[in-house]
Formats: sequence, structure tokens, C-alpha cells
Amino acid sequence: MASRPKSNLRRYQYGEQVKMADNITLEIARYSPERDAKPHFESFQVPVHKEWVVLDALNHIKDKLDGSLTYRWSCRMGICGSCGMMVNGEPKLTCATFLSSYARNGNKIRVEPLRYFPVVRDLVTELTDFLAKLKKVRPWLIRHDDLRPTEGEFLQTPGQLDAYKQFSMCINCTLCYAACPVVGLDPIFVGPAAIALAQRYNKDSRDQGADERMAVLAHPEGVWGCTFVGECTRVCPKHVDPAGAIQQYKLSAVLDWMKAFVKPRGHQAVRRESAND
Repeated sequence: MASRPKSNLRRYQYGEQVKMADNITLEIARYSPERDAKPHFESFQVPVHKEWVVLDALNHIKDKLDGSLTYRWSCRMGICGSCGMMVNGEPKLTCATFLSSYARNGNKIRVEPLRYFPVVRDLVTELTDFLAKLKKVRPWLIRHDDLRPTEGEFLQTPGQLDAYKQFSMCINCTLCYAACPVVGLDPIFVGPAAIALAQRYNKDSRDQGADERMAVLAHPEGVWGCTFVGECTRVCPKHVDPAGAIQQYKLSAVLDWMKAFVKPRGHQAVRRESAND
């Protein structure tokens, strides 16, 4: 039986010579609503520099080859979350995806807009629906008995901060939405990032809005729509773990239901207390 050929990664691991290409071809999805019935691909040759990321290649194309290429970017530091795209079928931040990972023995890179979002132009997606879902879960501190400035400030221990810090790292890049099969199948599903941010505030000791968010998310289009595939966590560039946040939320929803069933009048107070522990 013939042996299976080694991938470039395996060749590199075994110390074999893998030639870095001087140039690489980017196949980029193009779409102009005023003239195109559907998206198509155009190819561009760009130089390969060791320190270049995919975003550098896109900037090179826009500056040197085709100024009409349209895409979003801002910080180039993995903070703003605006440069998310599909790179060879994987949701990636293009500012953190190095050309050298693909430029071995003449490989190509295919760049497309994030899937499951309407395309505005070229690599730019429409985020109105995502922002509406984000607003729906109320990702801000909710207080029912706020202190006056003269009464002091809300203090937190390091342990209370650690309870929600991981979920607070979300940069709204929407890579998790492009990776989630449920988002692709059910357009009303709230989605991973929105639920993770809701859990971020539920776990904040200063917040009193857990009941209001639970009323929004304890439904099939909320946490119960998640099938726990885990792709959202795998692609998250900030290690937020949206899948873990959703499972925590499911547990809270079950406990909430049980408390309401056993103690209908007291479950809201108990819910607020448990969320702030």
C-alpha cells in the first residue's frame, strides 16, 4: 500500500525542507451590489514577508493593486475585532493570521467574508442583526438600588473579578457566530457572544439584572438553542469560552426553574443572591 504523503506541517515537524514561497496567491471574494448578482473570486499575487499577516496582504492589494477592495480593520492588534474574515474556510482575525502559515511550497489563501452574515460589499458584513441580539441581553450593569456618588463606590475582591473576567474579554469580533452551526440553521438564535456577555454581567457582584436576562435567554432561541458543538470556543481569539458560558447559563436556568417550582414567591431573591456569589 502506498504511504500517505506528508503535509507541510508534518514535513516541518520532521525537519524536512519546506520552501517558503516568495509570493503567494490570495483568492478574495468580491461583491459589489450595484453590479454583481452574486459574489465571485479574484486572485492577487502578493509578496511574502516573515512578519506579514493576512491583513498586511489585503492592505498591499488595496494600496498597490486594487483600491476598490473593501474590508474592515482598525487596530491591527487583536483588540477591535473588526478584521474577522474566513481564511481558508476558518473564521480568523486577519491581523493575527500570518502569511507564513500558508506560504509553504506555493499554497494559496482564500479570503471570504464571515459566513452566516449578509454581505455589504467584498469582505464587509452587515452587523445590524448581531447588534440587535447583543442589545437584547442587556450587556451592561443593571442596578435597582444604585448608590449616590456621596455614598461611596462598589468594591470587588480579586476573586469576584475572576468570576467574570474571562467572559469580559469578548471583543465582538463575531468569529464565534461564523463558526456556530446553530447560527447557520436558526437565524433567531441569539448566539454565543451575546450569551457569554450576558453571563459576564450575571457573574458581576455589582449587577442585579440576572432575572431580566434570564427572562430573555431561557428559551429555544436563547441558551436552549445551543447544541454544545463547541466551535465557538475553539475559534475565539481571546479564549472567552462562549460554549462554557452557555452551559453555565443552562444550569442557572434549570436551578431557577426548580426554585420557582418549590418556592414561587422567593425564587427571584434567591436568583439574585446566587448570581452575585
